[in-house]
Amino acid sequence: MKLLKHNYWILFLTVLVFSCSPQQDEKIIEAESIEDFEYFSEQFADLKIIRYKIPGFDRLTVKQKELVYYLTQAGLEGRDIMWDQNYRHNLAIRKALENIVRTYEGDKENENWKNFMVYMKRVWFSNGIHHHYSNDKIMPDFSIEYFQALQLATQTELSGEIVEILFDEEKDAKKVNLDPEKGLLLGSAINFYGPDITEEEVDAFYAAKMEAKDAEPLSYGLNSKIVRADDGSLKEEVYKVGGLYGAAIEKIIGWLEKASGVAENEKQQKAFDLLIEYYKTGSLETWDEYNIAWVEATEGDIDYINSFIEVYNDPKGYRGSYESIIEINDFDASSRMQVLADNVQWFEDNSSIMTEHKKESVVGVSYKVVNVAGEAGDASPSTPIGVNLPNANWIRAKHGSKSVSLGNIVDAYGKAGSSGFLEEFAFDEAEIKRAKEFSEIGDKMHTALHEVVGHASGKLNPGIGTPKETLKNYASALEEGRADLVALYFLMDEKLVELGLVPSLEVGKEEYDGYIRNGLMLQLRRLEVGADVEEAHMRNRQMIAKWAYEKGQADNVIERKERDGKTYFVVNDYQKLQNLFGELLREIQRIKSEGDYEAGKNLIENYGVKVDQELHAEVLERAEKLKSAPYGGFINPVLVPVMDDNGVITDVTIEYPTDFTKQMLGYSEKYGNL
Repeated sequence: MKLLKHNYWILFLTVLVFSCSPQQDEKIIEAESIEDFEYFSEQFADLKIIRYKIPGFDRLTVKQKELVYYLTQAGLEGRDIMWDQNYRHNLAIRKALENIVRTYEGDKENENWKNFMVYMKRVWFSNGIHHHYSNDKIMPDFSIEYFQALQLATQTELSGEIVEILFDEEKDAKKVNLDPEKGLLLGSAINFYGPDITEEEVDAFYAAKMEAKDAEPLSYGLNSKIVRADDGSLKEEVYKVGGLYGAAIEKIIGWLEKASGVAENEKQQKAFDLLIEYYKTGSLETWDEYNIAWVEATEGDIDYINSFIEVYNDPKGYRGSYESIIEINDFDASSRMQVLADNVQWFEDNSSIMTEHKKESVVGVSYKVVNVAGEAGDASPSTPIGVNLPNANWIRAKHGSKSVSLGNIVDAYGKAGSSGFLEEFAFDEAEIKRAKEFSEIGDKMHTALHEVVGHASGKLNPGIGTPKETLKNYASALEEGRADLVALYFLMDEKLVELGLVPSLEVGKEEYDGYIRNGLMLQLRRLEVGADVEEAHMRNRQMIAKWAYEKGQADNVIERKERDGKTYFVVNDYQKLQNLFGELLREIQRIKSEGDYEAGKNLIENYGVKVDQELHAEVLERAEKLKSAPYGGFINPVLVPVMDDNGVITDVTIEYPTDFTKQMLGYSEKYGNL
């Protein structure tokens, strides 16, 4: 489970605010002081490109640096997998577009070419032709005739059918569709299922495999694509050596074997070896063994995420998107935050959820602030800011989980530039002052509570299936909402002050202000006019904010105010708002524990989906004047091994590219495995 940078605190930060490219002429900054480091790179369409530093890298031993290097390489070797998972034609499209970029020698000063390059960058950013967040197809701002002329001028081959799709607003218009009326699978362009396969067929396929009361269910479907067999039945094409994506997986394994050879300790090495075995066999039993070993490997300074993990891109919630994140422990910040993990049982015992839904013993929760050394797949260029894994509830309950906050990513967002949104959407100077004083610590505490306590809390009733079975297409939004509500509920608890985690409850008030402001207004700037909310994290935030606003109207807990033709939402009673958050947390945990699909559906559909169109238009008008991109993503640093005459790595240095285009082209050349 990942805390996306799209979540409100990173939007709020934006408001306040891999390796070895083969391009020899790329501008590299080798020695850039922290004071002079330029975090902002460029902005186009609705996207901002940012750079990040890797603090603490110089504190690693040569062997540790070597491990980090191998892991970044392993991650990048799987980059093409994410492109193909996102859409069946993505790789062919990317290769054609990149060939034009590399070879076109015509007029590059006219608007058509500039629009073409913006389109190219947007496709790179989203790992395909569908927007990374809205899931809508990215439409070119140039004509099909111009594109065909570019093809002709560069001798670029791309089938006429695919070219037509690029310019057809209706064909494969949505990567992930969550509207059941359109068909969850038939309405989605995601490449997890063959054409004409319906959700009913998929449900029946897995019902035959699953035991309803299996206490330790396998993650069925996580590493496979479902296609139709010759006899019309369904079958899985498994991602493994000799199977689907085998060419890329073999490259990933090669680097993981090198990583295993320089592991920091035996437990870490055991996890590497199990991950390699999983990639070789595709065995979901091995996947569970690996996750247990990975969770228990808590010693050492280097950690990583690598494989098919998050299921947000599957409207059915089975199949995992490929991702890789390499992490170096933030030695100072992690020690300060360990106190939260040490007290996780207190938070469970004092939660607002029903007693029968509380865990008697919350085990194995570890929390670290880490610095990212490289990302790939679903984590790049658009990255989460926090991650809590593994996703299997039974492993979490029995063996624990790991929670990390990506410290240098959060820092880079904050330093990429202020945009004026706080001053525009906060009601008064007191609210602005509180945000400026407490938002940094508030954001960190919300992230920590969301990941460490939120995702680790609560339990399912005996005999209840997994959330993706019972809550179906609403499972992700409800789970993220549950974790957010845990954080919100405790942010106004004196226990945080007692533990020395926050200086005062002003931190909680600041977070309440920001959450309501974003859930009811600010996040609407990400939507097209007339659109519903479809992304799971946005649904959860609007659901919570709108539900609290409605339920608190009798006591004027949250007040809608108008001033100079502008709308504001102002929290009048923070204690009562905390109580409302507690009530909703109790209900969502009940829904999850009991597998109450209808209640979950009603919450999301009634509060999380529909948008006040008049308010939306106002938000878009106010946001447009500020000229700040609502989404951010990153150029990765480059790790460069230094070798002696015998080919032995004696050091690893860091270079910081400044050019997004050159990095993307370099990645395709070096890691184009499919």
